[in-house]
Amino acid sequence: MAGALKATIADSRGMNVLLILNDGPYGTERSYNGLRLALSLAKTTDTSVRVFLMADAVACAKTGQTTPEGYYNIGRMLKGLTSKGIEIGTCGSCMDARGYSDADLDAGICRSSMAQLAAWTLEADKVVTF
Repeated sequence: MAGALKATIADSRGMNVLLILNDGPYGTERSYNGLRLALSLAKTTDTSVRVFLMADAVACAKTGQTTPEGYYNIGRMLKGLTSKGIEIGTCGSCMDARGYSDADLDAGICRSSMAQLAAWTLEADKVVTF
């Protein structure tokens, strides 16, 4: 089984992957699992990863998240991605609707738009939503 998984990863090199997250950072684990996938994909050779946060997922980008010790922290996961050069965009309309400003975003995460999401979607070889 492990050999088959390695072969699958090796065959997917050179891919552009877009992950779209819709759920808030805590409550369900959809965004957590999406970011786990993004972090794993970021470790593969020649794979370009982008993450777009929309709807309640814009809260994932909120700076200053504090979680109990031993509990996952979405903010730290996003910092791990931005430190690897992964582009992360947040839906500006979704931010506005929830009262978030650019100052609420962690470093390396940018206010974005549906036009940007459309462009990223057209450039992607694979789009995965959570």
